[in-house]
Amino acid sequence: MNLFKIITRFLVLLSIIFSGCSLPSAKKSKPNIVFLLADDMGYGDVNLIGNATETPNLNRLATEGVFFNNFYSAAPNCSPSRVGLLTGKAPEKTGMYSYRPANHPMHLPDEELTIAELLKTKGYQTAHFGKWHMGALPHDPELNHPQPDQQGFDYSFGTESNARPSHLNPNNFVRNGKPIGIIEGYSCQIVAREGIDWLSQRNENEPFFVYFAFHEPHSVVASPKELVDKYPDMPKKDAEYLANIDHLDMAIGKILDYLSVNNLIENTIIIFSSDNGSYRVASNGGLRAGKSSLYEGGIHVPGIIRWSGVTTEKKVIDTPAGFVDIVPTFCEILGINTPSGLDGTSILPLLKGNNFERKRPLYWFFYRTVPEIAIRVGDYMVLGLDNDTLPRTHSFAKGDLEYISSMKIKDYELYNVKNDFSQQEDLFKNHPDNTDLKLLIDNKLNELQSSLYPWKDLPMYLEKRRRPKSKMAAFSKRNGGL
Repeated sequence: MNLFKIITRFLVLLSIIFSGCSLPSAKKSKPNIVFLLADDMGYGDVNLIGNATETPNLNRLATEGVFFNNFYSAAPNCSPSRVGLLTGKAPEKTGMYSYRPANHPMHLPDEELTIAELLKTKGYQTAHFGKWHMGALPHDPELNHPQPDQQGFDYSFGTESNARPSHLNPNNFVRNGKPIGIIEGYSCQIVAREGIDWLSQRNENEPFFVYFAFHEPHSVVASPKELVDKYPDMPKKDAEYLANIDHLDMAIGKILDYLSVNNLIENTIIIFSSDNGSYRVASNGGLRAGKSSLYEGGIHVPGIIRWSGVTTEKKVIDTPAGFVDIVPTFCEILGINTPSGLDGTSILPLLKGNNFERKRPLYWFFYRTVPEIAIRVGDYMVLGLDNDTLPRTHSFAKGDLEYISSMKIKDYELYNVKNDFSQQEDLFKNHPDNTDLKLLIDNKLNELQSSLYPWKDLPMYLEKRRRPKSKMAAFSKRNGGL
């Protein structure tokens, strides 16, 4: 194990021992934690937002807890978003600049502390079920990436990336480092069943943290026919997608039922969200664009938190929050000394209905599309656009660090996302001299460029194509128009 990580863990443990901090709630025992993560599910895919899907279990969670109306993932696609969730850091700080294809050397470095590792210092049992996507799984001696057990998980059952060949009868699951082969059934039900089995065999005297990273509704979609048939008036692809959401909700319902029947739910913090917006633009609830975009449709996702007896009676929270806030929140709840370098702020005050002040603004960096950088400031989203050509590869590749280090923001956009939900009115068009917000973007880019992760020996993919002169035109075409 990395010496830095060992020392860091030791220091964190010492801080816990000598802090004398107690759980800031009326509960005497440490709360259990369950994180439910969908894959490519849009903000509008939850029934309570008005979609055609039937999500009674997610609706139940929101009714019993709080719905965050402005909840943000850490990135607009899979791998960096998950890294941001588990570490509380902007993903590019860890070297996760884009999604990770198979056999790619990019991974979550061993020296990074995850929420699972931090919780283990407080005696938590930890388990991961579903999609990993932060390194090779199972262990590949040539890549030698840290496995889930090296990142704080006692038990792991899942896939390196998506369920293959589809959600039905997947053949790429790995249990604690050992490939399993074909598993009959649908991915979401397989993941839920394995998680429930683990919960039933855990040590009942210790708290638990369970990370359910479902594959749904990421393609390749597969849904039971009886659920697809509920949408006879829709094109087949749309019906299969909505049925996939319904099926995911049913799997979540089984987990919630287990917690309820076994008298665990009242002392369990349950969080639901999605790793990024949907590739199906219609699923993003009227937000602009979708997956792989830093417009709202790519990063604005459903966010639900249920903590019985603690969460505010206010059912909808409009204050912006997101993935990077999860680690500092649990650090505050459990009296853990918050690791340095985090980009989020504890949202415990929000959960309790108290005043909240963000330590640093939420921001995103994604160099593969336009805009390349975004910062949320109050009701406003300010965006920076390079608008340059860029070699198109499958993922982060040789030469990309040089590109990022030389980027210059050439255009800016500003939207009041509270009043202009779909980001249609660029306020800079009428107020081009508002230099303060533009300077905020420039300073953030300079900060990023001064601390690039030193990846070595990255591949140069053979398949390459140049974007047209306008990246915006290509992106707009790919996302069905902006």
